[in-house]
Amino acid sequence: MQTYDLSKSEHLNLHVLRIKNPFIVAKCIVQCLSPKFNYIHPALHGLLLDHQGIVRNEKAEATLQVCSDCSTDLSKEKIPRFALANDLYRGELPEMFTDLTWVEEKVCAIYCTTVHVTHLFQSSDPSQPRVFRGNTCAHDMNVVSTASVLPHAPADVTGLLSVVFVGPGKLNPKQLGAIFRVRKAKIWAFLLWLKHHNRLYANIPLDPKAVDLYPDDDIIPGLTDCII
Repeated sequence: MQTYDLSKSEHLNLHVLRIKNPFIVAKCIVQCLSPKFNYIHPALHGLLLDHQGIVRNEKAEATLQVCSDCSTDLSKEKIPRFALANDLYRGELPEMFTDLTWVEEKVCAIYCTTVHVTHLFQSSDPSQPRVFRGNTCAHDMNVVSTASVLPHAPADVTGLLSVVFVGPGKLNPKQLGAIFRVRKAKIWAFLLWLKHHNRLYANIPLDPKAVDLYPDDDIIPGLTDCII
């Protein structure tokens, strides 16, 4: 890793990292005004950079940390392979969506390429009947399911889920709420946001009747049929 004084980094040709993608420019308001693309040094404004790579030295001067491979490419006015500007930037989720569950994400996904098997083991201690341990494994499918309308119906999602339960008692699906939680309002809000901020969702029809099949805040409907 190399550290560059921004006042002496002209040879890095940072201009090749400037945001040019019209979709990013449009959805992030105006690149020079978006906080995401403003940095602690004005010379970097409007570039696609990771904020963690821009630090202040002992003199409180802004410096840029660049790996040797990226430095070599930039010196040749080439976009580095792993630079965000090389079509690797995928945007930022608003704070309100940071608590999305993995099941809610699956409900909103255009492409479904995996099935999920959850193994749950109940505690053998009779005094702790609600204590479980386990894991969830994702397995690739031979086919890819592509949505033409969103959200997916509950049956389409539970068809890709399986819960293997091992324990002395009988599993109450309500006890799995934290793992398989879905919220109708959260799903709909996420889809509306994706439709306006993700080009892949721009032309996907949204069906309010389908989202009504989900509870306000509960486990995904049909999960009981997935328990073995």
